Amino acid sequence: MVDAKMLNKISSAPGFIAALDQSGGSTPGALRLYGIPDNEYQGDEEMFRLMHAMRVRIMSAPAFTGEKIIAAILFERTMDGEVDGQAVPSYLWEKRGIVPLLKVDKGLLPEENGVQVLKPMPDLDTLLARGRDKGIFGTKMRSVIANADRTGIAAVVKQQFEVARQIIGNGLVPIVEPEVSIKSPTKAEAEDILRDEIAKQLDLLPAGETVVLKLTLPTVADHYAPLIAHKSVVRVVALSGGYSRADACEKLSHNHGMIASFSRALTENLRVTMSNAEFDTSLAETIDEIYAASVNKA
Repeated sequence: MVDAKMLNKISSAPGFIAALDQSGGSTPGALRLYGIPDNEYQGDEEMFRLMHAMRVRIMSAPAFTGEKIIAAILFERTMDGEVDGQAVPSYLWEKRGIVPLLKVDKGLLPEENGVQVLKPMPDLDTLLARGRDKGIFGTKMRSVIANADRTGIAAVVKQQFEVARQIIGNGLVPIVEPEVSIKSPTKAEAEDILRDEIAKQLDLLPAGETVVLKLTLPTVADHYAPLIAHKSVVRVVALSGGYSRADACEKLSHNHGMIASFSRALTENLRVTMSNAEFDTSLAETIDEIYAASVNKA
């Protein structure tokens, strides 16, 4: 059963969702931005150890609390890790007041019809059960849309909602994330198709079943207002998608009812060489900026 306190926080609290879920192929890039080049570690185990140390530094920073951050999306290894000797999900909720979420997808298949759908997830039920036992509230899975191909976009959205229903059946709340690439030459057209396809799938959900939508900041402000108002949508959150934090926050401030769920934009100014005081100050300034764009609309 969905935790009522966590659901209330996700659905109505002011703030944003921190995305701490870089995994696999995206981890080296995140470490490079943090100031750790590829030649400073050997193999996946050391890479993930360094990444976890970075995440622990973020999660334990004074400003990283439920006052402005309503939830955090975790990579599976992060969920299984610890902060100060406590399991990460329980640390976030009990010590920080932040709802723990889990990235469950295993990456993307090659592009077809202008999109990349999710790779098969044969062990999803097992992962969901493990996450639920650890106190995870919900999940997210990311697909990518590169072009305004109606057949491709319909396939992405259909698959996302099929997986979402499986997640709901396991007592968790899914984040549906069909990302439209900010580099797409047909981004605005793709967003029109995506909005319509998501609306169709939302209308098919049984009464009482709900999802969170994680969408690229749209070309036209308030483009997703009809989805925000839908009875089956808990919240609509925005991914930064490669925009700088300043650009992402500026665009977000014009989208009413939409809050941030930023990854790279959250960590872009953090460096491994910073003193703890410098790190904490930089992160606090970033959190304030993203919070303001999520809460105070133009």
